[in-house]
Amino acid sequence: MSEWKAKRFWKAAETEQVEDGWTVRLDGRAVKTPAKAALVVPTVALADAIAAEWDAQDDVIDPLSMPFTRTANAAIDKVAPQHAEVVDMLAAYGDADLLCYRAAAPTELVLRQAAVWDPYLDWAADALGARLHPRIGLMHEPQDEAALKTLWHHTHALSAYELACFHDLVSLTGSLVLGFATAQADASANEIWSASRLDETWQEEQWGVDEEAQEAAEVKKSSYFHAKNFLEAMRER
Repeated sequence: MSEWKAKRFWKAAETEQVEDGWTVRLDGRAVKTPAKAALVVPTVALADAIAAEWDAQDDVIDPLSMPFTRTANAAIDKVAPQHAEVVDMLAAYGDADLLCYRAAAPTELVLRQAAVWDPYLDWAADALGARLHPRIGLMHEPQDEAALKTLWHHTHALSAYELACFHDLVSLTGSLVLGFATAQADASANEIWSASRLDETWQEEQWGVDEEAQEAAEVKKSSYFHAKNFLEAMRER
């Protein structure tokens, strides 16, 4: 038996301003989340992006082709009801931030990590008020408690919609600092993504490219840039 798939039933998707923000209507019917909540987003730019995804559907709906809709659904159905838990999970990255775990050798890698990662740690100290310190090796060493608390407060200040995409910015880079740098547009997203891939790039230079690993990295990169684009659309007024 073939799996049942939802089919397109509407002619046009349109945005509409409502009391709490913007929603999307399909031939006048408001779009709902999988949990049957009203799909209401904070900006018209984000609503336009979601409407465009619905308009682009063919006869059979493909949820994988609708990243803006999926992220908005996650913000409403999953993040909003457990905001504190999501904040704690993401803020915990600060105590094991990618940028803080450095190689002891070879010298070229040590110097490259310092040259690329140190400026982001300096930025976090200045822009976020939180100084994280590098460690040599992979053994965990706790960071300064005051710095971690400061980073927690910055994370807690994010809305459910911001947290939904911030989750990907942090988890895909392995760095709370790089997540904030992306969210605050301190550097280009390409530069930040490259910084998060420094160790993998080094390995490729030494041993060659693993095609399977490269394909997986491209999927992660696409998700990272979607999260960045979602955040920009959410903040566009």
